[in-house]
Amino acid sequence: MINQYISENKDRFLSELMDMLRMPSVSADPKFKQDVIRTAEFVKERLQEAGADMVEVCQTAGNPIVYGEKMVDPSLPTVLVYGHYDVQPADPYELWSSPPFEPVIKDGKIYARGACDDKGQMYMHVKAFETMMRTGTLACNVKFMIEGEEEVGSVNLATFVQENVEKLKADVILISDTGMLGNDTPSITTGLRGLSYVEVEVTGPNRDLHSGLYGGAVANPINILCQMIASLHDENNRITIPGFYDNVIELSQEERTEMARAPFDLEKYKKALDLGDVHGEAGYSTMERNSIRPTLDVNGIWGGYTGEGAKTVIPAKAFAKISMRLVPGQTADEITDKFKRHFERIAPKSVQVEVKPHHGGEPVVTPTDSIAYQAAAKAYEETFGVKPIPVRSGGSIPIVAMFKSVLGLDSVLMGFGLDSDAIHSPNENFGVFNYMKGIETIPLFYKHFADMSK
Repeated sequence: MINQYISENKDRFLSELMDMLRMPSVSADPKFKQDVIRTAEFVKERLQEAGADMVEVCQTAGNPIVYGEKMVDPSLPTVLVYGHYDVQPADPYELWSSPPFEPVIKDGKIYARGACDDKGQMYMHVKAFETMMRTGTLACNVKFMIEGEEEVGSVNLATFVQENVEKLKADVILISDTGMLGNDTPSITTGLRGLSYVEVEVTGPNRDLHSGLYGGAVANPINILCQMIASLHDENNRITIPGFYDNVIELSQEERTEMARAPFDLEKYKKALDLGDVHGEAGYSTMERNSIRPTLDVNGIWGGYTGEGAKTVIPAKAFAKISMRLVPGQTADEITDKFKRHFERIAPKSVQVEVKPHHGGEPVVTPTDSIAYQAAAKAYEETFGVKPIPVRSGGSIPIVAMFKSVLGLDSVLMGFGLDSDAIHSPNENFGVFNYMKGIETIPLFYKHFADMSK
């Protein structure tokens, strides 16, 4: 019954997603504010059409949160679905093979900003809910909380959650904002890294200077910044900030061996990224480096003259944005503080340094022995034909830890994206197969969760 409804409505499900992808709901850029609001209204209307009650666009100090619910029976378990409708900036536009907000389907993939992260994956839940409502198969109560600030750190979500604990009361949180190993190797994310994100500013002279008249006599902030950044890793690619690894919870050899069971082809990995070789902390595999080890990366660096032609100048300032991914045992505040004190300490007297913390989040590990995880595993096994593999992700969803601390709820991370989906990059895409498979799998989670909760 469910599969028949999905099959009959596949074209409409795709068309509706394409309509939403045309809305440039970029939360980081104020010029897209009206598009963000328009997208929130779109989500509200689709939830209402699908059969949700109490649907509202809840105002916050920033972008609105869309809430809706369907309470079938108080005796049934309640699933709280979280997702986000905002997207990353699409820059650089010139690297897209098609305009980022003019979605197209090529080779079975939907190309657009937000196709996978997170509009496509969030909308699977709306269409799965519609499917269950139309076929009379909704086995749980359901609540939706779809926000518009995830890509800028979920700035106002914690306040909303704290003010609406009773409204958001549930038994489990269901999220699709992660990926899986492959279409033939489904997996469920059981761990996420935390995040500390900072911006640094290095100031030298009180104005830009002629590089001929002053070069060699005055510190160049760009040169100094590059030297400081380079010193943050040693020859083994370990981070040199004092105390950075103090609280890291190391995995046992048994746990690392279990992780290594996940299929991974290093040569295919390098080929897909056009790499001559991989790079990372000595003593760990590529899979371990991007999941269970902390990192420090420069996300952007700028200063001086970058226009056409030449301008011989020593800039007054240089800037960089730096993110650190954290693992269990570390906290965002701890690492941000250690970075700040270290970066200020290593600056030469010839420059001034300012470290501006942006946003952060805590690492999290979710249990694999819970009813919710087992229900998700059974759902994947039914639709994919094989048992999913539990994996830890290198990405961060800071609100998962917040949900646990404020609502007391664990999250189940049922992602359907792939590493090749190019999220946050030009030519982001999401497989039509994955989108439809998500809509097919999610109702089975509800069914098994309800059955196993009795």
